Amino acid sequence: MTLAPLLSADFAIQIHAFTASLAVPVGGFVLWRKKGTALHKLLGRVWVVLMFIAATSALFIHEIRLIGPFSPIHLFTIFTYVALFNGLRAIIVHHDVARHRGNMQGLYVGALLLAGAFTLLPGRRMNAVLFGPDAGWTPSLLAIGSILAVAAFLWLRWRRPVAA
Repeated sequence: MTLAPLLSADFAIQIHAFTASLAVPVGGFVLWRKKGTALHKLLGRVWVVLMFIAATSALFIHEIRLIGPFSPIHLFTIFTYVALFNGLRAIIVHHDVARHRGNMQGLYVGALLLAGAFTLLPGRRMNAVLFGPDAGWTPSLLAIGSILAVAAFLWLRWRRPVAA
């Protein structure tokens, strides 16, 4: 593991990687801990800010250009903004805990786990950071498979109907 590929990257990439990487454990903690507590609210706000910064910094990353300066990966930015807005509106305006929870859980799985998993493909910067420039496909596929398994487990667990 070496941070050299990240430290030599554009500032937007560094900000994006830092905030997204920090959002994974903070979001996981918020989603697994007791809800409604002062700690949940505080760390939830921190997580929202991290996600907003990660999404906004992604708009300034243009390494894969398919549609002008953008790529399909940038759709995660729109997804993030919409899920953050809907999740916050659900809890602040409507006091709808179920909708808030669904938006935040979906955002965690979709924007952090799924999008994050594919940053580990060979040729991508985070692959070089975690596995080195000559690692090949094996560590990437093992890591991506593991992340996708966790994402599927969480998604299925969270989508189960709540017992009455």
